[in-house]
Amino acid sequence: MTVAIVLAAGAPAAGLPTGTGEPLADRLAGQLHRAGADRVHTVTDLQALAALVDTLTGPVLVTGGDLVAHTAVLRHLATSPVGPTVALVLTDPPAAGRTQVREERGQVVDAGPELPDATGVFGGAVRVGADDLPALAAAARSAAVAPAAGAAVDRLFAALTDLGTLTFAHRVRLLVAHRVADPAGLAVAETALAGVDEDRAQLRLSVKERDDFFTTYFVSTWSPYVTKACARLGLTPTGVTMISVLFAVVAAVLFGAGGRPALVAGAVLLYLGFVLDCVDGQLARYTRHFSAWGGWLDTMADRAKEYLVYAGLGYGATHAGFRYGWALAIAAMTLQTVRHMTDAWYGVLHDEAARRPRPAGPAAGGIGGKLNAASTRVQADTGSVSYWLKRTVVFPIGERWALIAVTAALFGPLVSLVSVLVWGVLAFGYTGALRTLRARWMWVPVLDTVDATLHRDDGPLAARLPVVRPMGPLTLAVLGALGPAVLLVVGLFRAVGDGDPGGLRWWLPVALVVLLVAGLGAGAAHNGPLDWLVPAALRAGEYLFAAVVGVVGGVPAWLVFGYVFVLTVHHYDLTARLEKRQAAPPLHAWTLGWEGRSVLLAVAAIAGFATPAMATIGTYLLVVFVASVVLAWVVLPARAGRAAAVPVRGASPG
Repeated sequence: MTVAIVLAAGAPAAGLPTGTGEPLADRLAGQLHRAGADRVHTVTDLQALAALVDTLTGPVLVTGGDLVAHTAVLRHLATSPVGPTVALVLTDPPAAGRTQVREERGQVVDAGPELPDATGVFGGAVRVGADDLPALAAAARSAAVAPAAGAAVDRLFAALTDLGTLTFAHRVRLLVAHRVADPAGLAVAETALAGVDEDRAQLRLSVKERDDFFTTYFVSTWSPYVTKACARLGLTPTGVTMISVLFAVVAAVLFGAGGRPALVAGAVLLYLGFVLDCVDGQLARYTRHFSAWGGWLDTMADRAKEYLVYAGLGYGATHAGFRYGWALAIAAMTLQTVRHMTDAWYGVLHDEAARRPRPAGPAAGGIGGKLNAASTRVQADTGSVSYWLKRTVVFPIGERWALIAVTAALFGPLVSLVSVLVWGVLAFGYTGALRTLRARWMWVPVLDTVDATLHRDDGPLAARLPVVRPMGPLTLAVLGALGPAVLLVVGLFRAVGDGDPGGLRWWLPVALVVLLVAGLGAGAAHNGPLDWLVPAALRAGEYLFAAVVGVVGGVPAWLVFGYVFVLTVHHYDLTARLEKRQAAPPLHAWTLGWEGRSVLLAVAAIAGFATPAMATIGTYLLVVFVASVVLAWVVLPARAGRAAAVPVRGASPG
């Protein structure tokens, strides 16, 4: 339940009559109800606000009494999925008594009446998450005893920021939101309000403000019409996601079938599936139907669809006579997953760095600082050639799907897989080199801020290995991945040369021991400037070792692909939970850890049972994953709902 509070203190405009004759504060109260607030309170001082907040347990939307805005602005703020606490930020010119803000990567990192490097002005409204309510009450009491200057809502927000509350910025585009101080300002704001078609603006706002080149010019130019149709048909974002999955599955089947008509049809379906993949997010933003389940499902579905298409291309290339079609598909999936892991953790690094900005002066120099400044300039130059080159060279999902569709339709599955691998490797090298330099400059630990054991995907064996501290967890993880990589290369050469890679079976213990070197850093502090790369290095090591077992143990290539696919699903679950700030999967302890699964595979391969072992472990992990999903999203929420519905003994029903 969301509660809204109109704080009219220090805002003379709150009593000004609007076009309908009602005071501005009263109109705001009505808009907050229409924006989704279950209860709306009007308070006239900060002490009263603090006392009210002390009684609440859910999110609170606090607005000043001088805000003139579309109801949609308030609804967007109340339902924003970016974080639990979100503040309205405007581009209005600074005014006396108004709080200015400075943002980094969408986070408010400073707020005050006069900021020399301000990026915006506080819009007089903030949604505070349930966990931040104690900070809101403390900020209200602190601001109440501070020297009175400006509107109370400004002092409240500045105090909330001073307490270190993680607050995200909500910018207003296309719609209207202004803070007014007199009748003239109110008249101007209401004229601007009446000049905007609210529904049309919301539909345009459903499209991401900044997207990649292919998505911007070949999808978003017409996808809003599909979004509007889906809304009228009553489709949910999850329903659209499921339809896009179906399109991708059919496209994968057609790529596997081969033949020019099937390949062209598969390319068309892949493109339409990608359009729907964009529409599900646009529909969520247009209808404001956000949920943790929907965000998690969208992340998981995107990767599953792409890798199923790789499977279709791998089968199609093999069926067309190329011996290593499945090997290329496995390589593409491994490369893309490792890349995504670095992307996710670099994003966490950047967000953490934004909360702790580096000081100006000599510390801001060096090549990392120059790269950071250059990147900021390019990102600000929206629409320029350098801007689009920067966004395209990293090989985002729209460009990947476009490349797959075009190359598969024109040349076939083999060329499509090779193209994805070549561009993927170049993009990985480019982003890896630049991010490494920038990360060394930022020098911000991120794995120390989360459960490193969970995101390393360590099992019980890694927890019992001794700790080798001088080398660092990243060095150990990279060394651990080298053993499987070397043996895989040797095995592939043997397969091409004499057709008998099975003779390398007794080298598996050596590769396993080298892989387990990565576990020697499990208990060490992950606070190095590049330790955000540890999860990706561990993923690479496990996937490469699975490929080694497949080559040496004579496992069918399609089964190796399936096994690695299940591993990627498990690891993307962890990444999605990291991005959505969710707890560990309920059955994570049952997944054995990267080292446990690798040991079981190695023992079975040495004993001559590599194929049944890989099939069994993969099936087991898939069952655990499905059971964990059911528990996390069905069983546990249902139990929590029933527990919340049970009345407390002695409590008043009202």
